[in-house]
Amino acid sequence: MKLTLFLPCLLLALAGCKPAAPAPAAGAPKTYPVRGIVQSVEPDQHRLTVKHEAIPGYMAAMTMPFTVRDTNELAGVAAGDDIAFTLAVTETDDWIEHLQRLGKTNTFGLSGPPGWHAVEPALAAGDPLPDYEFTGENGQPVRFSDFRGRAVAFTFFFTRCPLPEYCPRLNRHFQEARQILIAATNGPANWELLCISFDAEFDTPQMLSNYAKLYRGNDARNWLFAAAATNTLARLAPKVDLNYWHDGGSISHNLRTVVLDPNGKIFRQFDGNDWTPEQLADAVKAAAQVK
Repeated sequence: MKLTLFLPCLLLALAGCKPAAPAPAAGAPKTYPVRGIVQSVEPDQHRLTVKHEAIPGYMAAMTMPFTVRDTNELAGVAAGDDIAFTLAVTETDDWIEHLQRLGKTNTFGLSGPPGWHAVEPALAAGDPLPDYEFTGENGQPVRFSDFRGRAVAFTFFFTRCPLPEYCPRLNRHFQEARQILIAATNGPANWELLCISFDAEFDTPQMLSNYAKLYRGNDARNWLFAAAATNTLARLAPKVDLNYWHDGGSISHNLRTVVLDPNGKIFRQFDGNDWTPEQLADAVKAAAQVK
């Protein structure tokens, strides 16, 4: 997955930043013309990864996957194809349409640096996750070991993530999962949600604190936002099959959400963004019961 500047106006005002483009109203997509080179087409034909040029008024050039609603548009499209399409974006979703194949190029390839893929096997369910230190939204250090005795669900994001179906969708899922867990009758109390930013230089404690309010308001129960330094990410990423790299002034990455049991062992991992808040809440409830 891959990603740059798309934050609600509240956060931008708090941060003193100028938005690249206003968020379109739900149900009324804003559209942008895009040109790029296909890196890969997923087998189900509903998503393709594109190394695209800068999208004026929306995001910098980078490599990222896009959802395709009409799979007929991908007929004959393959890696290396030079394409043009329209990117449609609402507050909660994005997709491509009106795709045109323009030709073939021999200069395609993911823009991550050599070796950006995980170089060691990822951990599996039941494996203990090594301890790592992050900087919390309050400016204080936080470690996985601080949550021993609690189930922990953590995911990765950055506040400048441009597309609503990626980082913002994960945060909305966490928001709904927390509501489910808090409201659960006779549910466990020993759980925590943790959102870890890739972008420690930009995502300062103040930025994280402001951003967090967009999803949890002033109620910070059981949900912490933090940022990971580059060297910490370099050690943690292979353990959970996380890929990320800096790309055209932004950060490109796949999506990983992990649930730890109270002993710090991996209980379950969710790949991508197709899982539901209910599934995450159920996994946290089950993990919290582990002795």
